[in-house]
Parts: sequence; C-alpha cells; structure tokens
Amino acid sequence: EEPVLLAELKPGRPQRYDWKSSCETWSVAFSPDGAWFAWSQGHCVVKLIPWPLGEAELCKTSERKSRGSKAEARSRGGAKEKTLECGQIVWGLAFSAWPAVEEGETDPTCAVGLPCLVLATGLNDGQIKVWEVQTGHLLFSLLGHQDVVRDLSFAPNGSPILVSASRDKTLRVWDLSRDGRQVQVLSGHVQWVYCCSISPDCRMLCSAAGEKSALLWSMRSYTLIRRLEGHQSSVVSCDFSPDSALLVTASYDACVIMWDPYTGEQLRTLRHVPLHSTLDYSSEIHTSSLRSVCFSPEGLYLATVADDRLLRIWALELRSPVAFAPMTNGLCCIYFPHGGFIATGTRDGHVQFWTAPRVLSSLKHLSRKALRTFLTTYQVLALPIPRKLKEFLTYRTF
Repeated sequence: EEPVLLAELKPGRPQRYDWKSSCETWSVAFSPDGAWFAWSQGHCVVKLIPWPLGEAELCKTSERKSRGSKAEARSRGGAKEKTLECGQIVWGLAFSAWPAVEEGETDPTCAVGLPCLVLATGLNDGQIKVWEVQTGHLLFSLLGHQDVVRDLSFAPNGSPILVSASRDKTLRVWDLSRDGRQVQVLSGHVQWVYCCSISPDCRMLCSAAGEKSALLWSMRSYTLIRRLEGHQSSVVSCDFSPDSALLVTASYDACVIMWDPYTGEQLRTLRHVPLHSTLDYSSEIHTSSLRSVCFSPEGLYLATVADDRLLRIWALELRSPVAFAPMTNGLCCIYFPHGGFIATGTRDGHVQFWTAPRVLSSLKHLSRKALRTFLTTYQVLALPIPRKLKEFLTYRTF
C-alpha cells in the first residue's frame, strides 16, 4: 500500500528573499506522547501544534490544505497553537518530557503535579534555546557552540540530558536540571556534524558528520566506542531501533547501512536505486543522495527521504522498498510515536503527512524486542540457546 498524502502545512508568512529568512524545514518533531508537533517552518520561526490522537482527525486537516490555509490543527484540553520566535534560522528540534513535579519539590520550570514538556531548538548562531511547551516561555539559552547547531537529541529515559551536534565539529552534552550546564564536549569529527541520536536504552550515542564513517560514543563515560566504516560518502543521518539492538546510517552514497552497534558488524545494506516508473523525473535531478532515515515505533520498518524526490518505506527483512511516494525537495522524516503516519519536511518550508503501513507485531518480534531492550548482542550470544534462536535475537535472520 503506497503512502497517501493526508495533509500539508504551509508557512503562514510570505517568503522573504534575503538569506536570513531561510524558508527551509530542516527539522520536524513529535512529542513523546504524540500530543504536540513542532516544525521549523523557516523565517526563524517554530510552530508548536497541539496534535489530534487519531488518524481520522488528522485526515480532517487535509480539508484545510485544499483551501490553502495554514491548517491549524484542533487541540485537546484547550491547548492552543504557538509560534516561537527564535531570532535565528532553526536547524534542529527535540522534545523531552520531564517527570511530574511532586508537592514540596522546587522546579522553576514546571507546575506541581504536571509533567514538564520542553522543546529544544538548535539555531544558526550556535545557541540552543529551550522552551516550555504549555506556555511557550523560554527557559534556557545554552551557549557554547561556535557554529550552527544542526541536530539535537534528548535522552529517551526522561532525564533532562540533551546532546547537540554542530557545524563546529563537536557534540556537546547539557544537563537541563542544572540550569543547562554543559557537561561534556565530544571531539572526534573533522567535518560538520549533521546528526546525533541517543539509543533508547541510553547506553550509546551515534553521530554523523560530513565523513564516510559514523562515530559511536558511550553515554556513560562519554568516550568513543568505535568508528563505523562502510559508507563511500558523507554520512548525514542516523537512528537507533526502539530496542537499541540496531543502528541505521544514511549517506550521500545513496545507501542505508544497518549495523549491530554492539559489535560494529554490518547486517545489511539498502541501496536507493532509480525507479523506472511513470513518476515525473522531468528535472535534471537524478541523484539518490539521502537526507534522512528513521525507524518506525515498533521497529519493523524504516522511512527514508532522498534527493530523487521519493519517500521510501522499507521492511526490515527486505532489501528493496515496500512502498514509495513522490515528494519534492524532502529534507527530513519522522514517524508518529504511535505509528500510522510519517511527517516530512521540505526545502520550501512545508510539512507533509503521509500514511504508513500499520503492523501488528508478531509474538516472536515482541519477545525479541523485550529481550533486546536489556540484553546486549554479547549477552545474547552467551545464552545457552540454539544457534538459530541467537541469530533471530541478534537480527541476523527474521
């Protein structure tokens, strides 16, 4: 089943032609609970949209698209759409939900009894601005980077640890519970750092720069674990599977490589070959250079966006896409946290929402996912179980 375009959001401002306006959508993000959507729509602006839970409600926004409006989504609980004026071009976005504040505790950023949802924005001048989502108030301005903050990643366990990736060739670790104190600077890249991703178990951090290798770091010691070498051109995007057992990297060489992050082994390569179909290739762009890759929430699918004007969806066990859709000038993609659709950002500042395959995970996969959430590859290989079972648990077979 091919992805269907459900809705398209467009910037609410006319495009300006000075370079500072930068109308490109380099980053989109859903909050962990799926209740909010953030979109760097260009013009130094981030839109925060309270998001409907069901696909049926999402489909209603497509009616607004056809009328050419900016598609203000309905909210729940009285929440309203917000506009964050960041003052600089926005490159990276990341949500994090902090635990609820108990009676008697002091946390100036959150109301007692309410979880604190924050959004970090990476800016053109090297700043990171952190906002409280419910109010739209600015909480912190983190200073330290010397160039564009290209990507951001919060520790998925709800702790206020933020990692930033910058064109200054460094990654920096920040602790928002300590007033945004800089905890560590990670140096090792020799080119601009494009992407950073913390594994769901919070053990590892992967970073991708304009280099042929990706770097894997320990989130405990903040030391380099290994270089992942195998691409033939710049690695620009990376993502961990929901159980942390797999890592995917996407490159300008038109390939996605699936790795075992614990051993460094390449498990499979997904090649973005041209599709000889009836799609419109009237322009001179025929390259399949990749821009973004992401895992689906259950961990059985991948989505990729490439310069050949296609959104592709891949099943983990196959080496060719199971579905694709034509899109123009795609830059980024992300799955809705509960599955069912994908958001993509484009160079003209638009966001598009596409249907994605809904899957009922098999009991085998659920068992594998549960085990791999706390067992490393080496621990699986040490178990007194049959070889075929070990191969399945380590994603060597499906």
